[in-house]
Amino acid sequence: MTSSQTIQSICILRLSAIGDVCHAVASVQAIQKRYPNARITWVIGKIEAMLLKDLPGVRFVIFDKKQGWAAYRQLKKDLPEQFDVLLHMQVALRANIAAFFIKARRKIGFAPHLSKELHSLVINESCEAESQPHVLEGFQAFAKVIDVPDFEPEWFIPVSAADSDWAKRQYDAAKPVLVIAPAASKAERNWLAERYAQIADYAFDKGFQVILSGGPTKMEKQLAAEIIQASQNEIKDCVGQSSLKQLLALLAQADIVIAPDTGPAHMAITQGTPVIGLYAHSNPARTGPYTCQHYVVEVYHQHLKAQYEKTAEQLKWGTRVKGENLMADISTDAVKAMFDRVVEERGILSE
Repeated sequence: MTSSQTIQSICILRLSAIGDVCHAVASVQAIQKRYPNARITWVIGKIEAMLLKDLPGVRFVIFDKKQGWAAYRQLKKDLPEQFDVLLHMQVALRANIAAFFIKARRKIGFAPHLSKELHSLVINESCEAESQPHVLEGFQAFAKVIDVPDFEPEWFIPVSAADSDWAKRQYDAAKPVLVIAPAASKAERNWLAERYAQIADYAFDKGFQVILSGGPTKMEKQLAAEIIQASQNEIKDCVGQSSLKQLLALLAQADIVIAPDTGPAHMAITQGTPVIGLYAHSNPARTGPYTCQHYVVEVYHQHLKAQYEKTAEQLKWGTRVKGENLMADISTDAVKAMFDRVVEERGILSE
């Protein structure tokens, strides 16, 4: 077995999604500090690479899942070498198949209680992990197994001057900025448009300007249009108008971000921006904005109890609750109260 002292090449396998690769960056950069001379290769999804492609000291190999089996043939071609270590940070079946094609002396994966979809068959070592880790803490366990000291998560994701300039053109520097990233990957995880609008109006009354952000999908554009129509004020609509790098720059400039369980929430965390997370379907202790879990407004635990008659601690970690209208149980008053708390605790000055 390759000892930690002789690690010269490391392959990271984490294909998706945006929030998860943001979590992984903290561990990857901690590994770089411990092994400054190691060659690091990251196998990543095509969209996710658009955000992280210029991380210092990391070679990216793009895995395009839309290519089907051709993606695996390309991966084998792109990675002919044998690595000292593979850190297999994803349990999805397509990632497990990808791991089969990556040659490494040590193939390190998740702890058995976090393993699924044949994950255990393509690794030869497991991390030791807490029984109920946040996703980010699950990635920290990979760093620990190769002797990286305990660390507080830090992120450095480069943003160009052009992207920062774009972000600065979207708002008035004289006023604090609330960015609402209203859409998750599934519509059932979105809050109601009229309630987003009510929070936007509340922020306007407090002297904030409000910007909507998000991707170019039909669902996201429709939700943004409904929020704008329901608001009594002029909201800046940047939905579908930015690259991921531009969005990162905008989130960095924001004073507060409000979002459901979606990638931009975790992007904002990497920039040190406070996030108010809105959660109903998944446990925010596992997938919430890592450094702002105390700012989460959630109805997850009440619905979990109603559906399973058990608490999160009594169920398999990560158990989701089902229902199309669960987010409706998050009240506008609860989000307003959290907004006021963030403004006070972060010392955000407004008119």
